[in-house]
Amino acid sequence: MFFLFAFQRRSGRGAGVPVFFRLRAAFGCALCLLALMLAPPLRAAESPTLPAEVLAALKSAGISPRHVGVVVQRVDSAQPLIRHNADQAMNPASVMKLVTTYAALELLGPSYVWKTEALEDAAGNLYLRGSGDPRLALEQFWLLLRQLRARGVGEITGDLVLDRSAFALPPHDPAAFDGEPLRPYNVGPDALLINFRSLHLTLRPDTGGGGVLVLPETPSAGLQIVNHLRLAEGACGDWRENLQISLDAPATIGLAGRYAASCGDKALFLAPWTADVQAEGLFRALWRELGGTLRGRVRAAATPSSAVLIAAHESPSLAEIVRDVNKYSNNVMARQVFLTLDAVRPATPEGARQQVMRWLGGKGLNVSGIMLDNGSGLSRDERISADALGQLLRAAWQSPVMPELMASLPILGVDGTLKKRMNGSEQSGRGHLKTGYLEGVRALAGYVLDSQNRRWILVFLINDAKSMAGKPAMDAMLRWIAAQ
Repeated sequence: MFFLFAFQRRSGRGAGVPVFFRLRAAFGCALCLLALMLAPPLRAAESPTLPAEVLAALKSAGISPRHVGVVVQRVDSAQPLIRHNADQAMNPASVMKLVTTYAALELLGPSYVWKTEALEDAAGNLYLRGSGDPRLALEQFWLLLRQLRARGVGEITGDLVLDRSAFALPPHDPAAFDGEPLRPYNVGPDALLINFRSLHLTLRPDTGGGGVLVLPETPSAGLQIVNHLRLAEGACGDWRENLQISLDAPATIGLAGRYAASCGDKALFLAPWTADVQAEGLFRALWRELGGTLRGRVRAAATPSSAVLIAAHESPSLAEIVRDVNKYSNNVMARQVFLTLDAVRPATPEGARQQVMRWLGGKGLNVSGIMLDNGSGLSRDERISADALGQLLRAAWQSPVMPELMASLPILGVDGTLKKRMNGSEQSGRGHLKTGYLEGVRALAGYVLDSQNRRWILVFLINDAKSMAGKPAMDAMLRWIAAQ
């Protein structure tokens, strides 16, 4: 109190005011400070509510605010500006990839790489040993086989043996999640994942012949396509929903239905085969193109210790891998990264879960209510609160790997899953955000710049039957932050 009074005298404030009143004012200020110090902290219910425009958009969509979790916080602030339902554990859909990729960048390091090795034994068997490479795509697999040819391997007198022993996984049913077993996003993890276990077909209108051409872009030995597609007029619309796709035999794919000429060329990605069948078809086709032969069969087994290394392929660095995972929300790549986090081999989903939970706890983050399943967000069971995601994003902002994580996020209105979102608006290019969509779930989380170039953390989770109508509410929040 004396300090306040003395400061007033030295600064010249209060001139002409009786000393008694200046003392009383100082005493009152001291009491105010004491009251603030003793006051309990704000509870979640006392935090500022959602902006009026966001509430209006939720109401228009028929979404209850009780089914929404939101955190808005400056990256350099210890307290959120908005904290709505932040303690409620909710399904984050693909926003859960933020947990997986951030954990991987810190635990494995941005320069981490996976190796796929080719080895040979005395019996003439060739072994392909995987370590979980998330991006051993067609081009990379061809390069590995090209190495073998360059090293003098031409005729494989024994078997081609696929070694997936780096992962120990339960059986995977690609139809279990949503009854769409041919969709590539339902492919399960695999220590020897080759070309995402997918087949790329191009559909092209044949206006001269009145039909639809089906061009196989992915080579596969023995592939046959039974094409009953009909060329139609009208708008392209949701062209894939007009297709009927069947597996008529192990290597035969049937296509029927209507395809609008206005669609032009469209890429159709399918995951029609088991891992062994897909790997065999691709290997035989590429190996034949390279002038090689395979006498034996294709089978799965572990590599014996006596096998000799012939060639190896290194994946891109983890910093590059997480860009594909987050920019395009690649589920199987996220699951590959998640399993790699298990420090024990063979890696298991439970081992990866325990490792991530230990990492979260070690960073002092609130882990209550967090439920990890496969780390990709393609799950009905995964849960995390808006508060925990907000803490995670703030910790990531202060982390040495922040540039790598930030660069992996879709840029609002520019690329990835946000390429068309608010494109051409004032907010375009001013947000790095991860999206998430499932039936009954819509999510958005990441970093946003306001009009003064201050960066904010945003977490917006919706778990509601009408969640797909929640985009206007999220966009309203983005505009509100931009105007701060």
